[in-house]
Amino acid sequence: MAVVTMKSLLESGVHFGHQVKRWDPRMKKYIFAERNGIHIIDLQKTIAAIKDSYEAVRKIVSSGKTVLFVGTKKQAQLAIQKEAERCGMFYVNNRWLGGMLTNFSTIKKSLQRLKKIEKMEVDGTFDNLTKKEVSALLKERAKLEKNLGGVKDMKELPGVIFIIDTHKEQNAVAEAIRMKIPVVAVVDTNCNPDGITYPIPGNDDAIRAISLFTSVIANAVLEADNEQGLKIIETLGEEEEIVTDASTKKDDEEIDDYSNYTPSEESKNENADDSNDDEEDLEEKFTK
Repeated sequence: MAVVTMKSLLESGVHFGHQVKRWDPRMKKYIFAERNGIHIIDLQKTIAAIKDSYEAVRKIVSSGKTVLFVGTKKQAQLAIQKEAERCGMFYVNNRWLGGMLTNFSTIKKSLQRLKKIEKMEVDGTFDNLTKKEVSALLKERAKLEKNLGGVKDMKELPGVIFIIDTHKEQNAVAEAIRMKIPVVAVVDTNCNPDGITYPIPGNDDAIRAISLFTSVIANAVLEADNEQGLKIIETLGEEEEIVTDASTKKDDEEIDDYSNYTPSEESKNENADDSNDDEEDLEEKFTK
């Protein structure tokens, strides 16, 4: 039986949101309070969302359908690949190619091309080609493998999609909604929860939080036929103490251990504005 404890949620920093000035008002119902300019996510609602998402994934997998794990931000790439491979499902952790769901027939042609090049390397075809031709084929294979390696064996559209950071993966969300595929997603305080079938309010920037959410969904796949389901332990032991400080989180910052992370107030304010401006410039540049 999969077990999720309140202690593990707190230690992973799941309750840390973004700076107040960067919030999405549609996330108001998931916000518990504000502390030192940082929004605090209501973990009671996070726990309820985890339960609903876990049961939904279990039912979909038990019906014979597959799960697609999506997370292309640096903090999520390793966890997405590791957990997807652990439960034998598909993943996208490098780049979301436009039309991956809405134009899946074209994506399948790219997958066939990838398998063809791999076969050519094994059956001796490369021996009859020039070095230049072989080099070109190897470069093509590496590019295809990088973007489509996680969905190489996906023969049909998935039954559900699990997404880390819907703000970054807007194209994946839009395609899933258009194809009427259920979406399970971790939504931070700067995300739009509208249209997400099973939104899970939580921190989508910290590696430990991402790993926790991803492992829960992977466990749901592995335990699809387990009638006991997920066990949530919401209380802390009398001797257990979780030390955290909400004011230490800055936007899009990787923090593994929140208990010992105490930057100065001055440096926090100076760096936060600079990093946010840079992030907005980059987003504007790549969305044009």
